Amino acid sequence: MNDSVVLRWRVGGLLLAVLVIVALPYAMTRSGVRDALKAGEQVTRSSEVKSLTYQIAYETRDSEAALYRMLDGDADAQIKVRSEQAYKDVPGLLGKLRGMTRDNPDQQVLIGALGARVDVRLERMQQAILQYRRGDMLAAKQAMRDAGTLFKMDDVIEGIVRNEDGTLLNRRTEASRQSFNSGLVFGITAVAQIVLLAIVVIVSERQIGRRLRAEVRESLAVKRSQLIVQAVREPIALLDAELQTLLVNAAFGELYGLSYNQGHAQAQSLPLAELGYGAWSDSALLQRLNDVLLLDRELWDYELIQRTVDGIDRHVVINARRLEQDDGGAPVLLLTVSDITARALVEHQVKELNRQLEGKVQQVSDVNRELEAFSYSVSHDLRAPLRHIAGFTDKLQRHLSEQADESSKHYLQVISDAAHRMALLIDDLLVFSRLGRGALRLQPVDMRALVDEARVLVEPETQGRQVVWAVEPLPIVIGDENMLRTVWQNMLGNAVKYTSQCEVARIEVSTQRGPNGDYEFIVADNGAGFDMQYADKLFGVFQRLHRASQFPGNGIGLANVQRIITRHGGRIWANAELGKGAHFHFTLPASDLAETFAQERA
Repeated sequence: MNDSVVLRWRVGGLLLAVLVIVALPYAMTRSGVRDALKAGEQVTRSSEVKSLTYQIAYETRDSEAALYRMLDGDADAQIKVRSEQAYKDVPGLLGKLRGMTRDNPDQQVLIGALGARVDVRLERMQQAILQYRRGDMLAAKQAMRDAGTLFKMDDVIEGIVRNEDGTLLNRRTEASRQSFNSGLVFGITAVAQIVLLAIVVIVSERQIGRRLRAEVRESLAVKRSQLIVQAVREPIALLDAELQTLLVNAAFGELYGLSYNQGHAQAQSLPLAELGYGAWSDSALLQRLNDVLLLDRELWDYELIQRTVDGIDRHVVINARRLEQDDGGAPVLLLTVSDITARALVEHQVKELNRQLEGKVQQVSDVNRELEAFSYSVSHDLRAPLRHIAGFTDKLQRHLSEQADESSKHYLQVISDAAHRMALLIDDLLVFSRLGRGALRLQPVDMRALVDEARVLVEPETQGRQVVWAVEPLPIVIGDENMLRTVWQNMLGNAVKYTSQCEVARIEVSTQRGPNGDYEFIVADNGAGFDMQYADKLFGVFQRLHRASQFPGNGIGLANVQRIITRHGGRIWANAELGKGAHFHFTLPASDLAETFAQERA
């Protein structure tokens, strides 16, 4: 009976001890952890406020630095992206900074001042970009200098950081006090916890056994991972914060003169700059790798020529990124190397072939210029004998007068008509030659105005006919106005001429944007059309697809149009069906300047 009572008391005492040992530390621990978490969050928030402040200053200055490089002529696409980064990120960062410091009125005032100055600097950067696009580099640089001189950020940033440091110090003091209180409570309860030491030891032994088995499995996994890395044929290296090798694979060792054993175990003490007999001595590359470690920037596709241990100059592409260690140690650098020597050789061959092709193109251009000069000379020299033929034919007609019989008059008329037609052909040939030799006078050209002007010129040919016009709004382009006027006069003149046999002629002028952004103009009619099997002759000099008795002309108008469009960087083609009309298409490049003029006109 007494033993039963003692047992019950022992059990009750054990349960009470367990309750005291478990419940009290749990309550105190929970309270302490809650307070510690709160203090930790406040400390973290202070660090984040400082980090955000420095990030805002960094991104603003980085965009300004990139813009300065653009103003100095650097056209790198990455520089342009950096110059626009502040517009995308800084407003959001300022909003986040305000939200994190809502409980600190002093910080709100300083952050408001910082936001005002950053907004003005971003506005100045936008003005500088606008001046840069207009070509006014002096105004752009002055706007940037005014932003840096009149709206400085350093004093405001220092104030924010200084204020946050004071807040951080108070928060750390409070965290230390709470930690002391928690330690005192834990010390009191530690005596009671000794009672459960035996149980803890038993449980620990079991856990240690499990941990050992887990470590064995992890060790095997690590060994398998190392075997995979060593089997990869792409050179791989792991570097520490001092750019010393922690681990390299066999491919890296072969390329830079390390044996397999060195690459696997002994490469830990080797500085990267000493590997490969100077292959890694490039200061710019080493600086980039340091930036990857310090600033957590990834290095992508950095091309370099390295002389490796085999004495061969190799074109390599280097990639690097920072890796955080699971045990909280210093970050390491993962470095990979790709040998692109073969690709670089092919690219060099392609460049050489392009250079040779450019030489051939220049030769063809020279030949074309000689042919144009010859054509102009021949056409010019034919004028004098032709004038003699026409003049003496006229004199002969007047001399014979009434004495000439009908046959003589017919022969003289045939000679006169042929001379007149030949004079027109020579004039057209001279125009064709001049179109290839004259310099382009580029300026904004309103295509709708040229179409209206060409319609006025062809109005006399539509007298007594029913012609329905449909002209869509047309854009402004950059080109030679006189040459483009010739294009529209020929295109609309042909449409009027080849619809002369239609009861109701329909002529449409429209435009659309091509796949590459160019303007595509279309002139459509319901006239005579042509057989598409002869389309290759359509734009030849003096080539005609209809008899002169049906539709008069010399067959050089479309050749002139093609030459003008080609000189403007466009192309021309046609689709038609005999007796059902034709659609003529030609393209002209679009430009930012033309878009600007179009917006101003609107």
